[in-house]
Amino acid sequence: MNDHDSHTGSHRWSDEQLLLTAEQAAHALHVGRTTLYALIKDGQLHAVHIGRSCRLTRAELLRYVNGLNRPKPRTGHKPAVNRRASPRPTMNQAGLFDLEPTPPDVH
Repeated sequence: MNDHDSHTGSHRWSDEQLLLTAEQAAHALHVGRTTLYALIKDGQLHAVHIGRSCRLTRAELLRYVNGLNRPKPRTGHKPAVNRRASPRPTMNQAGLFDLEPTPPDVH
């Protein structure tokens, strides 16, 4: 039996245990419960929902940890473009700060 929190016993599980609570999984990953739920919401971890209970498999935690060291595949997105390189169109700003109204330009 793994003893991850001997003073409370709340993070104990056996090696045969297939499903872990969110608290047990967070403790195993050394992250907070909020971070664990954020990983689930982001799709990085896949939880099993049984009724209103949220559980994670040991295999899912191992899959996540093993994937942390792999380089992320490139998605074919274009690199960021330096927008300052091309000149911005200018706009007639005559009279912008005038206190007296000026008549509109007639062409």
